[in-house]
Amino acid sequence: MDDKGVKSPPTDLKALGFQKTTLIWNETRDELIQRTLDLNLGVLSDTGALCIDTGEFTGRSPKDKFSVSDSVTDNTVDWNKINHKISPENFDKLYDKIFAHLDKQKEIYVRDVFACADERYRTNIRVITATPWASLFADNMFIRPAEKDLQSFDPEWTVLCAPDCHADPSIDGTRQHNFSVINFTKKVILIGGSGYTGEIKKGIFTVLNFVLPHQKNVLSMHCSANIGSDGDTALFFGLSGTGKTTLSADPNRKLIGDDEHGWSDDGVFNFEGGCYAKCVDLTEEKEPDIYKAIRHGALLENVRFYDGTNKVNYGDVSVTENTRVSYPIDHINNIAVPSVGTTPKNVFFLSYDAFGVLPPISKLTEPQAMYLFMSGYTSKVAGTEAGVTEPQTTFSACFGAAFLPLHPATYAQMLGKKLVESGANVWLINTGITGGAYGVGKRMSLKYTRALITAALNGELAKTEFETLPVFGFQVPKSCPEVPSDILNPRNSWADKSAYDAKAKELAEKFNTNFEKFASQASAEILAAAPKV
Repeated sequence: MDDKGVKSPPTDLKALGFQKTTLIWNETRDELIQRTLDLNLGVLSDTGALCIDTGEFTGRSPKDKFSVSDSVTDNTVDWNKINHKISPENFDKLYDKIFAHLDKQKEIYVRDVFACADERYRTNIRVITATPWASLFADNMFIRPAEKDLQSFDPEWTVLCAPDCHADPSIDGTRQHNFSVINFTKKVILIGGSGYTGEIKKGIFTVLNFVLPHQKNVLSMHCSANIGSDGDTALFFGLSGTGKTTLSADPNRKLIGDDEHGWSDDGVFNFEGGCYAKCVDLTEEKEPDIYKAIRHGALLENVRFYDGTNKVNYGDVSVTENTRVSYPIDHINNIAVPSVGTTPKNVFFLSYDAFGVLPPISKLTEPQAMYLFMSGYTSKVAGTEAGVTEPQTTFSACFGAAFLPLHPATYAQMLGKKLVESGANVWLINTGITGGAYGVGKRMSLKYTRALITAALNGELAKTEFETLPVFGFQVPKSCPEVPSDILNPRNSWADKSAYDAKAKELAEKFNTNFEKFASQASAEILAAAPKV
């Protein structure tokens, strides 16, 4: 949809069941921004971006995310420490509570959007929010329908979002006052007690991670994607904060999307219509595309200004290290239109390694790739989740376990089949620490990471000699244009080589312990790809 918008509702207001409130339908970005300013809920930066605070929660709260346990989910969802059950009765109570809360507001905001750039898998979503800036977020992040589509829009999924609506755990079956609940039968998502917009985005992502692999035979992926001038598509898997958005925004390649994609028999397609980038320490020099995208229409979350100005200080993390910006994908100049790509030629796994053990780039065999994918090693980056204030070693299956309703083996088996059929090269990238463990080493240079990825994409690395990394068995290049050779083998970057060996053994043991739960689903080749202690 262009910025003209559609003000009149496509259906009668009362058809949604609201009796008291006024529904504001599909307003333009300009109108939503002005409403936010008039309500004193935000201010403009010097570049015209709207700056708001999300309140108590500045990151996702995975422990407070639930799925309704019923006939649709009981035998399909992988119930575990991430996928929490809630009863249909408690869902109904929360639905009534959040609906009544929204109906008491003077105004609420309705946004009709699509997910999935491939029209064969397109999903109609209606997002109803208590604040105009949350509606702007939905407009930024999802695919905007054309005006003709809005006139007859029929939502398949509905999201109700009310930050000031609190649950009563003793009555509603939640852990605490905030909640995010998915009902796969009624196709409704409830978000209450939290203003963090990422809950909206990841709620829909969780839905697609259930529907597409389970019902459509499409691999859903927590990854970014771009495409080169020769039509070669690259994927970048990784958890939030590992560099998906940064590394896929390449001036020499067209961006397909920065976070969520599907891999069908025909290629890759973006789930979204926008980008959601971390802003901590953002500079124009390091990340020019993202920096320039923060203009009128963009939504900045939890940032602070330099004193006496409205210029954002991206180094100020006094509210959270998880400062964020959402913007429509067309704020990036070099994008693929539509947001689809060919079958991937290169696949990158991004890990923030706080141990400082992994090389800046490694070439993986197919069994190693499957082992690494099922492991999903990284370190949780400060601020991405509530309570995380410094990097913590974690294993998140498929680089996105928090959003996977099905068993990780389902996604891993689909990826393995795709890799064999496509013949894609798979690379492991360490965007974390080098030259020592966290607190001693330093963050991997973004400049060098970009150079290594470029060399992998254009075939330069294929021309160089490789060596085998002890313990992990990865193939490590001995040279790369524009990258110092002494950082390519991580052991060489440590002053104390014996300390590196000890830390490598420690990390390998963590890998092996974590993988024990997958052993029964893994082939002998995958098990043989485990690090050797």
